[in-house]
Amino acid sequence: MKIVIEHDPETGAYGAYAPDLPGCGAAADSLAEIKVLIQEAIQFHIEGLVENGLPIPELSTVVE
Repeated sequence: MKIVIEHDPETGAYGAYAPDLPGCGAAADSLAEIKVLIQEAIQFHIEGLVENGLPIPELSTVVE
């Protein structure tokens, strides 16, 4: 699964999201923290989809 991590140099904050899981994202103050939080967010998001009987989106993001 592809993850996009963005950094705001003005605030120092990091944001991350998984393009193949709409609505799945995280924010943190450090790169190390955002990597942990986005993995947890992805796991939580997928668990929620399964619990609600919803399909897990197919991976479609391409990075070049």
